[in-house]
Amino acid sequence: MNAPDPRFFESLGPVTLAALADLTGARCEGADAGGNVASAAILSRADASGVSFFSDRKFADAAKATGAGACFVAERDAPLLPQGCAALVTAAPQAAWAVAAGRLHRPRRLDPAAPAIHPEAVLEEGVHVGHGAVIGAGAQIGAGAEIGPYAVIGPGVAIGRRTQIGGGAIVSCALIGDGVKIYASAVIGEAGFGVAAGPRGLIDVPQLGRVIIQDNVLIGAHTCVDRGAFDDTVVGENSKIDNLVQIAHNVVVGRNCVIAAHSGLSGSCVLGDGAQLGGRVGLADHVVVGAGARLAANAGVMRDVPAGETWCGAPARPVRQFFREVAWLTRAASRKDGGSDA
Repeated sequence: MNAPDPRFFESLGPVTLAALADLTGARCEGADAGGNVASAAILSRADASGVSFFSDRKFADAAKATGAGACFVAERDAPLLPQGCAALVTAAPQAAWAVAAGRLHRPRRLDPAAPAIHPEAVLEEGVHVGHGAVIGAGAQIGAGAEIGPYAVIGPGVAIGRRTQIGGGAIVSCALIGDGVKIYASAVIGEAGFGVAAGPRGLIDVPQLGRVIIQDNVLIGAHTCVDRGAFDDTVVGENSKIDNLVQIAHNVVVGRNCVIAAHSGLSGSCVLGDGAQLGGRVGLADHVVVGAGARLAANAGVMRDVPAGETWCGAPARPVRQFFREVAWLTRAASRKDGGSDA
C-alpha cells in the first residue's frame, strides 16, 4: 500500500508542502513549496504523492531510493534524498512526520447517529448479532458468524464465515478470516504504542496499518492485537493465543504458533511457524523467533532465537546453558566458605 487502507482511514489531503512546513515548523528545500502531497508513508512505500521521514542512518539506502515526493529530514541528511524528493528540513523528522500524518489521514469512526447495525454494513446469511452489539459502515460479516453482546465491529472491518466474536470485544482496522474465535473483551486493531520526541515534548505517532488474522486463529479474552504503524500486524493460520496477551504493532506471528497468557510481543517481532511461548514471556522489539523454537515461561528475550531451539531465563539463552549456570550458582552458594574462590 502506498497509502493507508481507505476502508479504515479517511484521506484529508492533498496538502501543499508550504502548509506542511508551516504546520510542522520545517523548512522546504529542493521543490516548489506549492506542490502537493496526499498521503503519509514509510520510505520504501511512498510514491510521488506521499511524504515520508528519515531519521536513522541505517535506512540510508531506503532514503536514497525513495519515491516519495517529500521527506522530513535533518539538515545534515538532506543530501541523501534523490532528485525530485523535496526536503522538509527539521530537527525532529519523525515528530514532524507524525504531525503531518495526522493532518493527512484520520481513522474512520462509528457514526453515533446511525443504527446499531449500519445500513451500509453487509451481513451474509445466518449471522447472529447479540444484544447491544454495534456494526459500523462498510463492515462485512460472513455467513454463520456470531457477534457477541455489546461487541463493537468498526467501519470497514471484514469478518469471515463461522467466526465468533465474544461479548464486549472491539474490532477495528482488521481483516479476519474464517473460523476465527475471538473471546470476550479482546481488542483487535487499536492504535499501537508509538511516540516521537518533538520540540514541545512527546507526540503520538499515527498508526496507519491494519491487523490481518488468518483462518482458524484463536485469540483469548482481554488480549490486545494492535494494528500496524504502517505495515500490517499479522497472526498466521491456526495460531492460538491465550488470555491477557499483548501483540504490538507490526508483529508477524506465523502459522500454528502458541502464545500463553501474560506474554508480550514488542513492535515488529516475528514468530516463525510453530513457535511456542510459555506464560509471561517478553520479547524486545524487532526480535525474530525461528520456526519451531520454544521459549519457557518468564523468558525475557533480548535477541534472535534460532529455529528449533529451546530458551529460558532472563535474559533468555539456550536451556542447557541456563541450567549449567543455575547449577554452578547453586554449588557456589552451598559452599561452607560462602562461595569464595580465594
